[in-house]
Amino acid sequence: MFYLLKTEPSEYGFADLQKDDTTFWDGISNPVALKHLREMKKGDKLVIYHTGDERQAVGTATVESSEVGDAKNPRVKVRAGHLISHPVTLAEIKVSELFESSPLVRQGRLSVVPLSKEQYEWLTGR
Repeated sequence: MFYLLKTEPSEYGFADLQKDDTTFWDGISNPVALKHLREMKKGDKLVIYHTGDERQAVGTATVESSEVGDAKNPRVKVRAGHLISHPVTLAEIKVSELFESSPLVRQGRLSVVPLSKEQYEWLTGR
């Protein structure tokens, strides 16, 4: 499976994840985002998206493990991947037919968004 994780770069950006190598992705409160977080499995591929002033997909990561026993506070251990060579902006995403019905565009405040394989490949250039 493929997901996009949103983060505010001034609080914890992709560079922080690369420095740490792994981190637990938790602290999610939106019920729909929590549902997506609970669905994650080891090996799932992730796109890290910076919110705020940047609004762009900047890097990749993978799910190392998931602790979903606590339904209200699941934690997913994420391992840093690589920088996306050409970060993809929200403006570019919004005009792509691939994202026409995506929650990334339709539910802007959703912090964990499922992606199709095609969407993941388009965002990461792979």
